[in-house]
Amino acid sequence: MNRLRTRLIAIFVLATVLPLSLTLWTTLQLVDRSLELAPLDELKGVTESLEQTGRELYRQARESLGKDVAAGLAEPTPAPPDALAPEQDEAWVRGGVHGDELHYYVRRDGKVWDYSRSLHVPLDRLTEQISESRRALEVPLSSDLRGGFSRALILISAALWLAALAGWIYLANRISSPIRQLTQGLGRVAAGDLNARVESRGEGEIGEAMLAFNHMAAQMQQAREHLIQVTRVASWQALARKMAHEVKNSLTPIRLTVEEIASRHGGDDPFMEQASQIVTDEITTLEKRVRAFSDFAAEPPMMPSEIDVNAMIEERISFLKSAHPEVTYTLRLCADQPKALADSDLVKGVLTNLLENAAQAARAEGSVLTRTITDDERVYIEVHDSGPGINPQAMSTLFEPTISFKKGGMGLGLSISRRSAILCGGDLQTFAGELGGAGFRFILPQVTHGQ
Repeated sequence: MNRLRTRLIAIFVLATVLPLSLTLWTTLQLVDRSLELAPLDELKGVTESLEQTGRELYRQARESLGKDVAAGLAEPTPAPPDALAPEQDEAWVRGGVHGDELHYYVRRDGKVWDYSRSLHVPLDRLTEQISESRRALEVPLSSDLRGGFSRALILISAALWLAALAGWIYLANRISSPIRQLTQGLGRVAAGDLNARVESRGEGEIGEAMLAFNHMAAQMQQAREHLIQVTRVASWQALARKMAHEVKNSLTPIRLTVEEIASRHGGDDPFMEQASQIVTDEITTLEKRVRAFSDFAAEPPMMPSEIDVNAMIEERISFLKSAHPEVTYTLRLCADQPKALADSDLVKGVLTNLLENAAQAARAEGSVLTRTITDDERVYIEVHDSGPGINPQAMSTLFEPTISFKKGGMGLGLSISRRSAILCGGDLQTFAGELGGAGFRFILPQVTHGQ
């Protein structure tokens, strides 16, 4: 389990359990105090008083109606024969819908007479309410209320706390997950895996940290690739310097000797003249290769300056058009006239090499597309050709010295070009071009208004 998430959950538990326990204890104490203050005894006394009042009211109504009957002041009405049982001669009955009438039934001369009077009070309802109140008061109400309220309060509080805990666990996962990814990414980078990246999620400081990590890893990977390229080129430069020196020392006496032989015997012997010419031509080719290795081994001085990228591209294409009149050149240049900070001679050399390679790959009736793209910090010069493209297996060794895919090529052009791009503070990359052939991206640092 993630330790940060565990700590966050533990902090939540410690921060909420004690206040929640104190709140529950205080609430239950207040409930107990409220129940102790409840006027249960007073309610019981009121109930008894109401019962006595109802009985007294009923007794007085009976006495009053009895006196009026005895004095002949009350007028009877015939009553149903079954109002009295056969063995009864008289009976007092409380009637009406709610027991608010008093009836006095009397058997006289074989008939049943009804003397009635209104009580003006619904005694049946009053009796029922008094009985219900008495039953309620007889139950241990305080303990039931206390227990029920305590259980309900504890259940509700526990449910709310568990819901809050579940929400906090979710938030803890959201917080700890990107940090765990960052930690794992840093571990992979520390172990040497500069391809490590993390998925940027969310906003704020954590999202910015993840973006910064990805940017840092990309920069480190690019720096390592540049260092490997520079180191590899440096080793080849040392070898080229030594080879050029040794071959040049051997070619000079060979040329002189062949020329001397040709001058002495070439006029008389056609074979000797032809052989001398072949050897001379091969020596010239070797000298050309030696000069190429000497140029590769040389370290030109860096003189950075502000370069109008669009103007330089147009100048290079105009310069090379005459050599490849059958090739169609297309320009898509930024309208904002981007400026780069680099050595102009190195940039010209890289552009010349890329455009020359593209024209040779496109061949007759082919096309070369050159465009510029900018962002906040970089200028991107892309060169696309309609040639056959580059084998994906050759991509990894494309910038190696002596790797060439052209007839008669030395294999040094792209290696020198990438070295020049790195010396200018940029890079040279390859990708699948949009014309169906190869594509090269020359990256340079952009001159901003603040510089």
